[in-house]
Amino acid sequence: MLSLQFIRENPDVVREAVARRHMTAPIDDILQLDGQRRRVLLEVEGLKAERNQAGKRIGATRDAGERQRLIDEMRGVSERIDALEKDLRQTEERLHALLLEVPNIPRPDVPLGEGEEDNVVLRQWGEPQDYAFTPLPHWDLGERLGIIDFERGVKLSGSRFYVLKGAGARLQRALISYMLDLHTGQHGYTEVYPPFVVKEECMWSAGQLPKFADNLYHDVEDDLWLVPTAEVPVTNLHRDEILEPGTLPLRYAAYTACFRREKMSAGRDVRGIKRGHQFDKVELYKFCAPEESDAELESMTADAEAVLRGLGLAYRVKELCTGDLGITAVKSYDLDVWAPGCQEWLEVSTCSNCDDYQARRASIRFRREAGARPEFVHTLNGSGVALPRTLAALLETYQQPDGSVVVPEALRGSMGGVEEVRRA
Repeated sequence: MLSLQFIRENPDVVREAVARRHMTAPIDDILQLDGQRRRVLLEVEGLKAERNQAGKRIGATRDAGERQRLIDEMRGVSERIDALEKDLRQTEERLHALLLEVPNIPRPDVPLGEGEEDNVVLRQWGEPQDYAFTPLPHWDLGERLGIIDFERGVKLSGSRFYVLKGAGARLQRALISYMLDLHTGQHGYTEVYPPFVVKEECMWSAGQLPKFADNLYHDVEDDLWLVPTAEVPVTNLHRDEILEPGTLPLRYAAYTACFRREKMSAGRDVRGIKRGHQFDKVELYKFCAPEESDAELESMTADAEAVLRGLGLAYRVKELCTGDLGITAVKSYDLDVWAPGCQEWLEVSTCSNCDDYQARRASIRFRREAGARPEFVHTLNGSGVALPRTLAALLETYQQPDGSVVVPEALRGSMGGVEEVRRA
């Protein structure tokens, strides 16, 4: 979140940033409550000083009647302090809740826009290939090959679930292994395997609450939340810590299943396995010093791109406009992969620099040298990359006229040397 001091000293900057995002935020309420809090705090401090001075007078007074009068007077002061401190706690709780609703401030060079239609394509790798036949969408390919079972997925769990079978399940597993091996072996990330359920405070720290409460799965009895992304547990790995000199940067790669109560309507975007309530993802996450975060965003995006290039999939990189930027981010890039059967670009990664927004929520700081004043770290996150859209694009890209699918060379080792997926 933004610091209260920054909002107090730069209210117009924050208002302008919120307007650039085409959002609303309770800036006036925050300023009003902050003023109220400071006035109450000043009164409490004055009353405590008065009580301290009275205590000295009481100790020095030998007259019993005068001593009792001062004691009675200070009892009233103490009651007033207790009432004010209760009010102060309530005000601070309300103020903290309002601060959590304020989005991060986009970098000045982020393109202006209202939504995804205003995102800017920066570059593209590969060209959508021409086929001598009409390429099938993955939902037809998968069913014909017997590797995606939509009917049984619905039978087990309801709409927007499916079952991967045989080579489909193995391809998914191979993709996860390929990505983890690439990021840990060549890109310098440390692999972590976090829990798939977390405490509520983890959701607040990562910025999932309060904004995305309706899209999260919550076990009310144990008060645990299914992770919508590995970003949530990995953000909290160092919650409430001060990282010692020489620790940064920290770079993590984590596989998790992800769970989201997507509010979806019928239409193109929900066909097949493009959008569901459960999906797999390899997440990239970084903790770094503030002056390094812009460069770390570029390298993280390059690391995600390397996955798609290694698979031979055509993709493009877009910079998100202010209206499409996530609330925690100051700058983000999307990676879209081309799916020739769907005839559309599918988003498989968003790489974001969150500045110190999450670190303030999670109280993650570092020292530049021994004994130095702690500073907030910067955090970055990105998909490296997400499934199953990558699997969908792979099946559609590598399909052959007879309905079989060529296995990319990068995955054949994990596939036991299998070069083609055919109907069993």
